[in-house]
Amino acid sequence: MDTLDEIDLQILRTLQKNAKLTNKELADAVHLTPTPVFERQKRLERKGYIIKYVAVLNPEKLNQGLQVFCKVKLKQINHEIADAFTRRIMRIPEVTECYNTSGAYDYLLKVRARDMKQYQEFVLNKLGEIENLSSIESTFVMSEVKQNYGINL
Repeated sequence: MDTLDEIDLQILRTLQKNAKLTNKELADAVHLTPTPVFERQKRLERKGYIIKYVAVLNPEKLNQGLQVFCKVKLKQINHEIADAFTRRIMRIPEVTECYNTSGAYDYLLKVRARDMKQYQEFVLNKLGEIENLSSIESTFVMSEVKQNYGINL
């Protein structure tokens, strides 16, 4: 791992809060001139510390207000079955995040839907058609208490 100095960490913290800052605004925020900040930011991108820049959308405004965490257990698991499952999940737009987990379930899915009816259709017509699916358990989000897209640096 490369060593990051305090300026690098300040750049990362600042960009986590607002990735839309201009180079000059970012330079002002970390008390440097634009050229070294630009070079540092490009190095952080090149080295993989910054993966990408995204806009965080409001799911309520976009009629995707139902959020569900879906725990999935497969009948059996090996490399071929896991690869087939993940390839299938990657093609399902309602699944916004997927994690391979340890414990009672093999995968944790974060799912967005318009409403309960659409989620039911997702379960029956998309998840239900996946081979080697043993069980699913759905946990419905009633309210979001904390959402932080950043990493504590």
